[in-house]
Amino acid sequence: MGIKILQQSKGQRQKAQAYIFFAKAADLGNLKAMEKMADAFLFGNFGMQNITAAIQLYELLAKEGSYKAQNALGFLSSYGIGMEYNQAKALIYYTFGSAGGSMMSQMIMGYRYLSGINVLQNCEVALYHYKKVADYIADKLEKSEGIPVEKVRLTERPENLSSNSEILDWDIYQYYKFLAERGDVQIQVSLGQLHLIGRKGLDQDYYKALYYFLKAAKAGSANAMAFIGKMYLEGNDAAPQNNATAFKYFSMAANKGNAIGLHGLGLLYFYGKGVPVNYGEALKYFQKAAEKGWPNAQFQLGFMYYSGSGVWKDYKLAFKYFYLASQSGQPLAIYYLAEMYATGAGVLRSCRTAVEKRLKLLKKRRCIQWHFSCGIELPFKDIHLARRLYDMAAQTSPDAHMPVFFALVKLETMHLLRDILFFNFTMRWRWIKLDDTLGQYWDLFAIGLIVAMLIYLLRNRYG
Repeated sequence: MGIKILQQSKGQRQKAQAYIFFAKAADLGNLKAMEKMADAFLFGNFGMQNITAAIQLYELLAKEGSYKAQNALGFLSSYGIGMEYNQAKALIYYTFGSAGGSMMSQMIMGYRYLSGINVLQNCEVALYHYKKVADYIADKLEKSEGIPVEKVRLTERPENLSSNSEILDWDIYQYYKFLAERGDVQIQVSLGQLHLIGRKGLDQDYYKALYYFLKAAKAGSANAMAFIGKMYLEGNDAAPQNNATAFKYFSMAANKGNAIGLHGLGLLYFYGKGVPVNYGEALKYFQKAAEKGWPNAQFQLGFMYYSGSGVWKDYKLAFKYFYLASQSGQPLAIYYLAEMYATGAGVLRSCRTAVEKRLKLLKKRRCIQWHFSCGIELPFKDIHLARRLYDMAAQTSPDAHMPVFFALVKLETMHLLRDILFFNFTMRWRWIKLDDTLGQYWDLFAIGLIVAMLIYLLRNRYG
C-alpha cells in the first residue's frame, strides 16, 4: 500500500502518508518496509533525521541478508558517518552487497578498483564490476524494443517553462491545453508526449496522449503519426497492441520523410512484427532514418553490423554508427562501444576506455544517486559534525557566542526528540516536523520563548 501511494503521489502530504504505512509495516517486522524506514531515517525524508536509528535498522537488516543494508553500511563506514571510520569493514560490506545483487555496491567496487582505494588498483576488476551494472541496464533497454520518446519541447515562447522546471504548473497546463484545443499542432504533440510518459507532474494517461496525437496527425503532423505507431506497436489501454495499425501510422509518417516513422518501419521489418522478417528492408529504413540524424536508427545500423544480422559482420562500420549514436547520448550505443573496447572487437583493446564508456552509460541512466565518484554532496546532515563546527565558530569570534548558543539549543532539542521518538516508527511519523514548521524563523521563536520565560521568572520573584 505504501509503495503504491508513493508511486502515485504528487504532493508532500501523500508521500508522508505513504511513509505512515511503511512505519506500520515496519512495526510488524516487514523487511522491505524497514528498508524504506532506514533510508528515511538516514536521509531525513518527511520526518526528523536519526542516523543512529538508521544504522541500527541497517545492521538488523544486514543480518537478514539485505544487500541494500550492506551497501548502506559500507557507505557509512567508508565516511565514518554515525559509526567508526573503517575502510576495511566498508570493503567487506560492499563485497557482500555486490554479491547479493546491489548495483550500487557493484558501482562502488568498480570505482575502488579503478582508483585503488584500499585495494590494489586493477582496471580489469573494475571493468568486471561496471559490466555487471551495464549489462543490467542494457538488458532492460533491449527488452523494450520500442522507440524512446523525444525530449519534450514546448514552444519557444517567452512564457515557456524554465529548463529546470520538473512540474508543469496547473495554470500553464490549462493554457497549453487551450492552445491545443485551438489547433496548435506543436502543442498537441508536446502534450501527447507528456501524457504518454507522465512527465512534469502530469499523470501517465494513454487516452489523453492518443487524443492529442490523433488531433495533430489529422492536421498533418508526421511526429504525431509516428507516436501513434509507437503506441500501437507497444500496446496499452488506449491503443491495444496492433502491428498492422502500427505499420499504417509508421508508413504515413515515413512517407512524409519523418525519421521516427522510418525507424519504426525498420523495427517492424527487423523483428518481423506484422510483416515477415526482412533485414534488407530494415537496413534500408534504418539508413534513411540515420541519414536524418535519428540516433536510434544509427544504433540499429551499428547493431546489425556488430551482430551480422542480415549483413556481413563489419566492426568498423559498427563502431562508426555506434559512435554517431553515442554522440547524441543513445545509451545502448554507448554500451556496445564499451563492449568493443573491452573485447578489442574492431578497435585497439583499452580497459580504461571501456570503463569510461560504461560510466558514461550509467550516468546517462541516472543510476548513480549517491555514488561518491560523481562528486555528489552528501544528502544528509551530521549532528556531531555540526556540533564541532559550532564550537569552532564560537572560539573564532566572541560575536558568534550568542548565535552559536541558539543554534546549539535548536540542535540539541531536535536531537533529543529524535532519540525519544525512535522507539516507535508509527508515533515518530505522526509528530509535526518542528524544523519545517518554524523554518528560518526558529531563532526568533527561541529568543521570544527565552524572553517570555525571563519575564515570567522576574514577575514571580519581584511581583
